[in-house]
Amino acid sequence: FTKCCQETGLLMVVKCRQENTALKDCLVGYYSDPSFYEECKAEYLKQREEYRATGIKKKRQKFMPNV
Repeated sequence: FTKCCQETGLLMVVKCRQENTALKDCLVGYYSDPSFYEECKAEYLKQREEYRATGIKKKRQKFMPNV
């Protein structure tokens, strides 16, 4: 989806529909999985606890696109 959007520019809304649908289907599969939800929740709560204790935000992890 990212590659399609980068190549297409402003017309991505029209030309990348198929890729967008595939991306949505993939994400729904992850977000509807109870074990994945609990894993994300536990990680968030741990980061929130660290922030409340130290007052220092943890840097966000940057992901490299699959090119």
